[in-house]
Amino acid sequence: MLGQDHLDVAESYNNLALLYNAQGKYIEEVESLHLKALEIRERVLGQDHSAVATSYNNLAAFYLSQGRYSKVEQLYKKALEILEKSLGENHPNTITIRENLKLFYDNRQL
Repeated sequence: MLGQDHLDVAESYNNLALLYNAQGKYIEEVESLHLKALEIRERVLGQDHSAVATSYNNLAAFYLSQGRYSKVEQLYKKALEILEKSLGENHPNTITIRENLKLFYDNRQL
């Protein structure tokens, strides 16, 4: 049996949040699931791990989809900072987060 601090549990929370959000179901639970995944990943892996950056990115994307723009920029920036340090500036995941942040800025100016 997996404990509450197991990374597979965090991955399950993350995947369930993504599924619910994509389906437009249980939206009130999506944020909580993302936050649980983030909390486990930070506790187990440390704040500078790429999986933590993934959680920040996913939470930012959720807030963006809900029009909660005040939190989006900060989360994308945190994710980008982590990935630039841990994976490098040219890693595909880093580039994806950088593009997400750029799209956020571009769409905010419209």
